[in-house]
Amino acid sequence: MVIPINERSRWGRKLARYICKHACGYFPVTLHVEDIKAFDPNQAYVFGFEPHSVLPIGVVILADHSGFMPLPKIKVLASNAVFYTPILRHIWTWLGLTPASRKNFYSLLAAGYSCIVVPGGVQEIIHMEHDSEVAFLKSRRGFVRIAMEMGRPLVPVFCFGQSYVYKWWKPGGKLYKQFSRAIKFTPIVFWGVFGSPLPYPRPMHVVVGRPIEVKKNSQPTMEEVDELHSQFVQALQELFEKHKATAGHADLQLRVL
Repeated sequence: MVIPINERSRWGRKLARYICKHACGYFPVTLHVEDIKAFDPNQAYVFGFEPHSVLPIGVVILADHSGFMPLPKIKVLASNAVFYTPILRHIWTWLGLTPASRKNFYSLLAAGYSCIVVPGGVQEIIHMEHDSEVAFLKSRRGFVRIAMEMGRPLVPVFCFGQSYVYKWWKPGGKLYKQFSRAIKFTPIVFWGVFGSPLPYPRPMHVVVGRPIEVKKNSQPTMEEVDELHSQFVQALQELFEKHKATAGHADLQLRVL
């Protein structure tokens, strides 16, 4: 039996607020916004959140239930796979997650929702290393094109410390990468406290950059998309370099692939 999801469920939203509140305090998660006054509550934004890590847990502080961003409507676009598990899919929905389809992306932006996307996605896990961060961005232009077509500002976001809330292991070599690409999923072994799925309480710092203004263009050329994509990548790299020492990771390096 499939239980229908009521995303406006009073009980569900109450549970979501409880989870957000205690998750932010558990690690803890600290939010740094470079220019909070640059965000218009009546505008919808496209947040490009990096890195993916084992799980992009840091997005919790940007959720509308957390109440830290001055935006009334926020959705997190997540892999369809997380909605296959009964009960958990209800919790994800109450927390503001929605399947990451192009149709959803367009319709949410049109309805005034700001959307948080993790451009590198689960494929980014293939390239993870223990001694550096990775942003799998060079071939990821879809979110930029949609932002242009809808005329929504792009916002670079980086989460420091997220890669340390789980310990993990994955095979190496070309065969593993080829297999992961073929199944569009990255097999990885990870664990938290006492070997459980509970993440370690390691501090996270989520840094939100200034919005990159985007002029609406219903049919952008590849060159125009490439130009805005390059601008986003550069803004993300500058955000990383500017804040890594303050976040306690002065020696950390970011690889953009």
